[in-house]
Amino acid sequence: MSEFTLTELADKLRECAGESEGIDLDSDAVLDVPFIDLGYDSLALLQVTGVIKRERGVELSDDAVVEAETPRILLKMINSSLPEAA
Repeated sequence: MSEFTLTELADKLRECAGESEGIDLDSDAVLDVPFIDLGYDSLALLQVTGVIKRERGVELSDDAVVEAETPRILLKMINSSLPEAA
């Protein structure tokens, strides 16, 4: 299965929780910015990871999602949990 990208994460964040004005989620500059500074709380992240679970089969615990403070950390968790290709 292909790697989950920042572009895909940005799309899911917008889809589930919108986008704060003045924030460019498509820029690599957001990789290390805390989600709270990007306008996303833990509830928004749980919604996003629920969609990713349904679409990509990625299983993350609620605690892990809350601990993922930045997009880089969340992407690393998602990509390390991707199911192996059949």
